[in-house]
Amino acid sequence: MRHARRRIVRRTARLAAVGGLLLGATMVTRAVASEPPDVRAAPHTSARPASGTGAGLVARLGTSRTAGHWVGSDGQPVVAVTDEGTAEEVRRAGAEAKVVRHSMSELKSAAATLRSAPRVPGTAWALDYRSNEVVVRGDSTVSGSDWSRLTGVAEGAGGFVRMERTEGAFTTRLNGAEPILSTAGRCSAGFNVTDGQRDFILTAGHCGPTGSVWFGDGGGDRQVGRTVAESFPGDDFSLVEYANGEAGDGADVVAVGAGKGVRITGTGEPAVGQRVFRSGGTSGLRDGRVTALDATVNYPEGTVTGLIETDVCAEPGDSGGPMFSEGIALGVTSGGSGDCVKGGTTFFQPLPEAMESLGVRLLVSAPQGAAGPGAAPSSPAATGGGGDGGGSAPGAAAPVTGVNGSTPLSRLTDRRNVGPGMLVVAGSLIALVATRWIRAEQDRKAYRRHYSTTWG
Repeated sequence: MRHARRRIVRRTARLAAVGGLLLGATMVTRAVASEPPDVRAAPHTSARPASGTGAGLVARLGTSRTAGHWVGSDGQPVVAVTDEGTAEEVRRAGAEAKVVRHSMSELKSAAATLRSAPRVPGTAWALDYRSNEVVVRGDSTVSGSDWSRLTGVAEGAGGFVRMERTEGAFTTRLNGAEPILSTAGRCSAGFNVTDGQRDFILTAGHCGPTGSVWFGDGGGDRQVGRTVAESFPGDDFSLVEYANGEAGDGADVVAVGAGKGVRITGTGEPAVGQRVFRSGGTSGLRDGRVTALDATVNYPEGTVTGLIETDVCAEPGDSGGPMFSEGIALGVTSGGSGDCVKGGTTFFQPLPEAMESLGVRLLVSAPQGAAGPGAAPSSPAATGGGGDGGGSAPGAAAPVTGVNGSTPLSRLTDRRNVGPGMLVVAGSLIALVATRWIRAEQDRKAYRRHYSTTWG
């Protein structure tokens, strides 16, 4: 009876060990096949090559023969053209052509007419390349008489101006992702930049005037820095100089929540239709698509022009937070309408324009094999190095540790990593070897007992 129980225990142990091997192998296979947990993997889109192709064609063919470009649903570049001859040139270059009635010059002329009219707070307009129209929106604060007057201006600008009413109100999102506080209100840090001697946070201009003092969003007792330059209205960007002059470790990382971050490698300009991501201190990481460029918004505080229009949601407190795609910095949050429950429209200040005006460069991660840290020029392919100093940058993700923004324990237990599967495999192998050794040892002892009996 005792030998039978031992055999049952050994068989059960072996079966458990074999099952553990199969389970561990499956876990490893799934982890290898799945998207790696690197911080750069979450925000992913293939729009940049298409954007570059379309932008190059528009620049070469001119504004009288084209009317903008965008990324199609299949990820391919589409260029609006005014005649069939130009369409053939676009197709030979490997892009899709769409023949439209109105050129970019006509669209911009209509927008200029709207801009020269008496200002109506709560209105916004942008060039819709896909419909070949200028779209004018009025929020719930615009009175009937003001809307009627603006409609008359639009009709005079041309038959390709479309009027739309929208719910909510166009407001700056005053109340980056890391929250920062001042007497002016609550905003989100954008991107870390440098002038070569000092490091700064580039955020929204409406967050606070020059001289505003900013604190970390903890107990409010840690001073982050002071606003040293701002432009609002007209533009919407500002510079917050770090109190100690240095951004510190993680200056090239944007927080996306849950202790994770996205490493920023350069700057660029978006394309209509491109998938983008925004991170903010209130609503966290959100994504959507670029719907228009060169947008004008008449906030209650003033008019801002040259903005990027998107369908990404935002809420008060997200102001100044970063917008990016595939690690490429694109802009900082300006304002919009709606929220992250119902959705809405959000506008962004383009980053290259702001950096050029302020005379700063982006702090980005160093490329493989780089000799040391540096700063990137304002170009889509820009790469350089991050700031290196003590502390942690609010413009980055303070809790992020390591490449993938997690602790060694969380990486080990993350089901997307091979660690858990390897542990199961190793444990099962040990159990299998142990059961084999125990059986062999028991067999040797039984043989010795039998041999000693027969010898006697």
